[in-house]
Amino acid sequence: MKRHGILNRHLAGALAELGHGDGVLVCDAGMPIPGGPRVVDLAFRAGVPSFAEVLEGLLDELVVEGATAASEVRDANPAAAELLAGRFPGLGLVPHERLKELSAGARLVVRTGEARPYANVLLRCGVFF
Repeated sequence: MKRHGILNRHLAGALAELGHGDGVLVCDAGMPIPGGPRVVDLAFRAGVPSFAEVLEGLLDELVVEGATAASEVRDANPAAAELLAGRFPGLGLVPHERLKELSAGARLVVRTGEARPYANVLLRCGVFF
C-alpha cells in the first residue's frame, strides 16, 4: 500500500500515463464531461472533495506548464479565482463555452464534488527537466 500521495488507484494510474502537453481537466460536479477523455470521478457529496483539495493534491504530483480557466470564475466564484491566480500566475482565461470545447481534447478529467460555479481548470502537463 502507498504511504503518501494520491491513494486512489484509478487516479494514480491515470496520472502515471500522462505525458508532456497532455491536458487534465479538474472540474466541479456540474461541468459537462466530454466523451473521449478518461474520467476519474471523485465526487462523493456536494462539496466533497472540494476543488481546492483535489487541485492541491494533483499539483503535488504533476508538473504543470500552463492552465486555462473560465473568465466567469472572477465574478461567480472569487475564492476559486483567487486560488487559480495564486497557483498559476500566467493563467489563461477564456469564456466558459470555450473551456468546455477545449476540455474535449483533455486526456484526463478529474471530477470533484465542488458545488460552487466555475471551479474548473484545464492543466497542461509539463516535464520535470
